[in-house]
Amino acid sequence: MAAPLSASPSPSPADPGPGFATPEAVAAVVSALRAAGCVFAEEEAELLLATARSETELTSMVDRRAAGLPLEHVLGWAEFHGLRIAVDPGVFVPRRRTEFLVDQALARAAHAPVVVDLCCGSGALGAALAAALGAVEVHAADIDPAAVRCARRNLAPYGGLAHEGDLFDALPAGLRGRVGILTANVPYVPSDEVALLPAEARDHEPKTALDGGADGLDVLRRVAAGASEWLAPGGRLLTETSERQAPAAVAAFREAGLTTRLAESEELYAHVVIGVRR
Repeated sequence: MAAPLSASPSPSPADPGPGFATPEAVAAVVSALRAAGCVFAEEEAELLLATARSETELTSMVDRRAAGLPLEHVLGWAEFHGLRIAVDPGVFVPRRRTEFLVDQALARAAHAPVVVDLCCGSGALGAALAAALGAVEVHAADIDPAAVRCARRNLAPYGGLAHEGDLFDALPAGLRGRVGILTANVPYVPSDEVALLPAEARDHEPKTALDGGADGLDVLRRVAAGASEWLAPGGRLLTETSERQAPAAVAAFREAGLTTRLAESEELYAHVVIGVRR
């Protein structure tokens, strides 16, 4: 789930801006962002100035950010697990807390030859795992065509493939029983709470990436139920959930026949359910 505009975590600062980034220009950008409610106005101004290629483009970027577009959609990228991930308008923005999921996968399946990223969005998880694992076969899937196009760009440097379709239906049949790491950053916002999300998420990210059904766990249960057919023996399924939903998510994994544990990060306020094919 996205953070509100007033508390939006910015990507790491980029290189110093171009020649038109005068002190006066910097002050004007910071002022405009503050007026729009951006708590991290100075950091965001630095990123916008470093990314813009002209004063005209800078003005357009500042206007779009002040209008409420996610910073990552304005920049065209998000930092995730040390990588710069392309994020197109309308595509789910990878959250920094989800880096904990990547770390949990790497800690438990560092030699997995095949990685699959379901509900992939921009493909950030698959790209991060591929960058860390080296020679690995990577596949990603999403029901949203815009997300798949974006994921293809982010996975291309690693030879990864992105497929359009509903969960496992999108995957090549030859992956059955071969997957060492299966990540699924499923939508987990309960349907009646989607309207309560910050406008950045509610208005600019696809509902399919946010709405997890009545209790937020509809997609998680579907992934858990089908995972054993695709996992290699000892393969891991990892998915993110909320603290409130964690007990029910763990139960869903166990009901699907997976050996299950819950990993938590107080620093990132992240909760990851990990299931292992017996």
